Amino acid sequence: MIKTVDPGINNGKFVTLMVVAIVVVLVDQLTKWAIVEWIPLYDRVPLNSFINLTHQKNAGAAFSFLADAGGWQRWFFVALATGVSAVITVWIWRIRNNGQIVLSSGLALVLGGAVGNLIDRILLGHVTDFIQVWFGSWAFPSFNVADAGISVGAALLIIDALFFSGREERAAS
Repeated sequence: MIKTVDPGINNGKFVTLMVVAIVVVLVDQLTKWAIVEWIPLYDRVPLNSFINLTHQKNAGAAFSFLADAGGWQRWFFVALATGVSAVITVWIWRIRNNGQIVLSSGLALVLGGAVGNLIDRILLGHVTDFIQVWFGSWAFPSFNVADAGISVGAALLIIDALFFSGREERAAS
């Protein structure tokens, strides 16, 4: 029996979202490589009065959570990021025909960021952070392109949850 492809299935949207994730990974890895090559560890290069390029190593998670945990956290975060990436990929596949562009775009950005930092953890044992933002004497923790992808993606997921997903169900009740 020959299987035919259902013309209603939009694999192109899935491919596009995977390309978005891959672009996040590639830009993340390229910028981290450039920082490691050109900026000595812990040095800072001011871009303007509130943004520095810096070279930081983060063995922990967001805000250096568990950075000094003794090494076990590396493999914990590798396993966590691998699992989350697999779940997100399946989720994107399942909603590819639903027209949920905000949700699927947010998921693609989170996926790209998770994989970008996963690569660092596997290869280096830490994540390279390099963007440092200052407000007066207060510094936001250094971050990278993968972190930005995760943050923007998470914001899109929140926006989707508040304004888009489930609106048909809410309107019916």
